[in-house]
Amino acid sequence: MSDNALYDAFFALHHGLPRQGPGSDDTTRRLLALASLAGPLPERPRVLDLGCGPGRSALLLAGEAGAGGGRVTAVDLHEPFLAELRRAARERGLADAVRTVRADMAELPYPDGSFDLVWAESSAYSIGFDRALHSWRRLLAPAGTLVVTECEWTADDPSPAARAFWDRHYPLRTTAANTAAAVAAGYHVIGTYRQPESDWEEYYGPLAERAAAADAAAPGMGEALAATRAEITLRREHGTEYGYTGYVLRPADPRWRTRPETDADAGAVRALNTAAFGTDAEARLVDELRRDPSAWLPGLSYVAEARDGTVAAYALVTRCRVGDVPAAALAPVAVAPAHQRQGAGRAVVRAVLDAARLGGERLVLVLGHPEYYPAFGFVPASRYGIRPAFDVPDEAMMALDLDGCGRVPAGTIHYPPAFGV
Repeated sequence: MSDNALYDAFFALHHGLPRQGPGSDDTTRRLLALASLAGPLPERPRVLDLGCGPGRSALLLAGEAGAGGGRVTAVDLHEPFLAELRRAARERGLADAVRTVRADMAELPYPDGSFDLVWAESSAYSIGFDRALHSWRRLLAPAGTLVVTECEWTADDPSPAARAFWDRHYPLRTTAANTAAAVAAGYHVIGTYRQPESDWEEYYGPLAERAAAADAAAPGMGEALAATRAEITLRREHGTEYGYTGYVLRPADPRWRTRPETDADAGAVRALNTAAFGTDAEARLVDELRRDPSAWLPGLSYVAEARDGTVAAYALVTRCRVGDVPAAALAPVAVAPAHQRQGAGRAVVRAVLDAARLGGERLVLVLGHPEYYPAFGFVPASRYGIRPAFDVPDEAMMALDLDGCGRVPAGTIHYPPAFGV
């Protein structure tokens, strides 16, 4: 049997299916909402959908992200999928909003900075997550966003059967490892979303029906059916061990170098906090937290440097608890008066939140301006049943679920003694 016969059989199984990987309109909308946290899209956004398949996501993006007159450029190597997309776009009145391009997503013919939003659902695996991160970063305009989904381990100790399958086809990593790869590639993680089991059902349900009706005697079809059924069986038997996670990423602001503070920064951090708040209360708070080993989290005291190397902004994450469960508190966040309203604060907050993710923190709490912190993904803590032990406006006490799974503790927040509450 030729490779062409297997290729043709594989696509015969998949033609006309609504999706070519786990997903749903709800997941696309959730990821689009997460992307909006980084900042609104331009009035006429330039969107690139990579590995678009028959275009379910491209059509939704054209209708919602491109509603203001933008255009979605949909890229795939398989021309029949692009033909399906063009037909569907015409039927929905979106022909002018979707442009199809047959191209290799690893060798894209676009200049740097061409797109405001680069989208890749269930497709980065074809070139590898790391290569995708590096190859596609140059395509983003200033303040552009990359949304990419990746299959990864969700179990701490995957079974031999699941590991053997994925090691043969596409070696998986954990969320922590993929987050580290994104940060190492020069991105901040704006948010993540663990796709639900229903996304797999939306993909495998129609595919299983197609497989049941297929002619196993057709050239290449026997092997294609065996591979498809093995994949579906693995999901049925080991689906709790792996899954897709959506990542919403934005390149780090090149104006501000962010890093963990060093011992040499202590005086500058103290002076910055005093200048930013007009009092030494926050500076003394930081000093007291440094002396409390039960509160201080090594590596989660971050600075942003100005171009001249001076400390322009500061953010600190320390240990707190929700009920009896460890959590983390973001406080203080300070920007030197000379650098305020220039992005230094956003840069250092995103950097320390990335570091918290990489350090295994799952929940971060902040008491702050409700107009500012939602841009980092914070929502009212009361949505999770989390409340402080003192009276504050509900919208000012906020929580961030770092892994996007929603499995966070409920209860009363207990701060370290240094906070005095």
